[in-house]
Amino acid sequence: MTKQKIAKKASEVDTLARYFFLYICTVDFRTLFCNWNPWHGCNKLSLGCKFCYVYRQDAMYGSEIGSSVVRRTGNFDLPIKRKRDKHYRIEPGMVVFTCLTSDFFIADADEWRKEAWNIIRQRSDVMFFIFTKRIDRFMVSIPDDWGDGYDNVIIGCTTENQEMADYRLPIFKSLPIKHKEIICAPLISAIDLSRYLDDTIEEVSVGGESGVGVRICDYDWVLDIRRQCVDADVSFRFHQTGARLMVNGIVYRILRGYQIAQAEKAGINYKIGIDYKPYK
Repeated sequence: MTKQKIAKKASEVDTLARYFFLYICTVDFRTLFCNWNPWHGCNKLSLGCKFCYVYRQDAMYGSEIGSSVVRRTGNFDLPIKRKRDKHYRIEPGMVVFTCLTSDFFIADADEWRKEAWNIIRQRSDVMFFIFTKRIDRFMVSIPDDWGDGYDNVIIGCTTENQEMADYRLPIFKSLPIKHKEIICAPLISAIDLSRYLDDTIEEVSVGGESGVGVRICDYDWVLDIRRQCVDADVSFRFHQTGARLMVNGIVYRILRGYQIAQAEKAGINYKIGIDYKPYK
């Protein structure tokens, strides 16, 4: 896309969107990131699951199967599928967000997980990013050759409030994982992470809740977690505002299409590179 076309297109969108549009025109995220959902469906586990986007999207598209029914998808083997020219569909060097419409460690998928790990092992040339609220099930079906972790696997432990942080993070810290990140999303209360932040945590990522009728994310909570990360010299990312963001006592309603852009526009990321990856 030429600079002239970028400028013309940017002029057609409102001020809120223009910043993010110009930003993503400099970085083609399709060459950096992709999604792989080997199974779909999940069971609500904690307060952070109340307005789960999987349930919302399934309802929107009129899924005939309930969102709580976990089933293997047709894209189960996507990472090892090849194009006509014999190259992998998922190109080397990409970050693969894994199991975003379920939980990789959900009990309902125990019978498929060994095969999924085999696929991950085969694609050592890409980085698999796995988010989970079920870190207490991490050692179930772990590969025999896991050791202290695969080089190409990032595990993101999700914590939405202090209760879940204090339950999940001690378990997370004790596990043999090479790349660990803490995901505070949806952030529904202030969280003190300070006792868990050290050089074993590569990044903390924070985001508000999206959807209709969702809970407020207080920007002060976001800034406080950022302060904790800066104090511990751990990379910090504000990845989305959520639909209702409170700033200085005022609640702003932010449309879904602007939630990532507005978080980026806040300019509070710490030690996140231009390739959108954390650095030391």
